[in-house]
Amino acid sequence: MSTKRYILTREEAAQKLLRMSIQLAENLTDSDAPVILMGVKMNGLVLAEKVCEILKSYIPQSIQIIAVELDKLNPMHVSISETISFDGKNIVLIDDVANSGRTMLYALKPLLEASPRSIQTMVLVERMHKLFPVNPDYVGLSLATTQADHIQVEVENGQVMGAFVC
Repeated sequence: MSTKRYILTREEAAQKLLRMSIQLAENLTDSDAPVILMGVKMNGLVLAEKVCEILKSYIPQSIQIIAVELDKLNPMHVSISETISFDGKNIVLIDDVANSGRTMLYALKPLLEASPRSIQTMVLVERMHKLFPVNPDYVGLSLATTQADHIQVEVENGQVMGAFVC
């Protein structure tokens, strides 16, 4: 049985989300285009909600959250929670952990037929095992792990409780 080795406490995760959100807000100051936060279900959606709460204090643009759902092992089919236009909008794709880059790459699929103003990516934890050409723009913690290690972001009742390696 694996044991939890915490790499982020609740407070550290909150601090990293705050820092990434402020960096995002700074990069959006030159644009008045609406912002769409695309949270990868499940934990990425919780993170998107937290980022939205923070962003509202820093930017005047409208912010919308939508959920992106895909099977992480077979990501060919991607669905989004609502049909909207991405044209001319600032899109931020948010997930909890970036491993190979596969999930983030496929989660961007709905944007291929659109003309967004910008597309940025954000993860709470990034691992160093890239197999796909996706490098997150905003990273809470970058971590070198073995392929056998698994990183889990712990979420309870819509709150990020921390992250651990098992």
